[in-house]
Amino acid sequence: MITKTTQQFLNEHPKMKYVFFGGKGGVGKTVMAGTAALWLAQQGKRTLLASTNPVHSLSSLLGQDVFGKPTPVTGVNNLWAHEIDTRETIEKSKREIREKIEWFLKFADIKTKADEFVESATMNPAFEESAMFENMIDIMFEDKYEAYVFDTAPTANARRLLGMSSVYSLWVNKMVQSREEARSLRELLSYSKKKQEKDPLMEYLLRFKDRMAHAKELLTDAEKTAFFFVTLPEALPIAVITRFINWFTEFGIPVGGVIVNMVIDKSTVTEKTPEFVRNRIAMQDEYMGVIHRTFGDGVRAIVPLYETEVRGVTMLERTARDLFK
Repeated sequence: MITKTTQQFLNEHPKMKYVFFGGKGGVGKTVMAGTAALWLAQQGKRTLLASTNPVHSLSSLLGQDVFGKPTPVTGVNNLWAHEIDTRETIEKSKREIREKIEWFLKFADIKTKADEFVESATMNPAFEESAMFENMIDIMFEDKYEAYVFDTAPTANARRLLGMSSVYSLWVNKMVQSREEARSLRELLSYSKKKQEKDPLMEYLLRFKDRMAHAKELLTDAEKTAFFFVTLPEALPIAVITRFINWFTEFGIPVGGVIVNMVIDKSTVTEKTPEFVRNRIAMQDEYMGVIHRTFGDGVRAIVPLYETEVRGVTMLERTARDLFK
């Protein structure tokens, strides 16, 4: 029993602008994101569907190339799609890191080349996620659209991606404090005019701090932002989103609800239905009970398993009729 549908939830939040879809890999996040973006566009909102998943699939879903830049979606008014170019983002971030490190080395009168520091900084496994987060908030800050729908990476990455707004704030505060202490000590010990020089790294950190504060403000605004979790009626996807709903709540990121995907329609069962399908239906019934007990009023939609894959605008429109009943 669904007490509040996806459509009712969005109607109750007329200022909703940033909608995220996440979950375990393979549960249909891209399809749900594409469906929601199409529906919002059909409501008359200028909408951007963007993928922050390093393994993109929007082009395949839509049947057109949307890689690298916002591209109008053929056959849908008000809708643009964008697979973010991870390589370009990473190279841009590397260039910016090099600039910051060179600033620091020059300011500190250290003769060491920046190359070793840059390599150390960019070899971190979280560097790609950090770069994608930067790109995502760039898109949000540009504010060119009335609605943004993000197809995120598998939930483990998405949690870190969206949580970075909080983590960055703590890190930058500490960096600013340390930088101020170092500058004060340098000025105290220096008799040269260098104490009059500007500190470009400090200026960058303060701008970055403001940027992260603005990102956190947007991501934690329950009237503008919602994160929907997509699951299948199976044990592992349910367990994954249960953990991550708790983590997202801790970060203060508003959870819009749970979408249950690929549920087999029991009305299609006949005497000739194979035993394998009957067994799958019985298993799904069991886990639907778990879903309703675990997420209660948070379940927003139950989307059926279709006889064909969801690709193209026509199938997205069909899916929208189930996601937004």
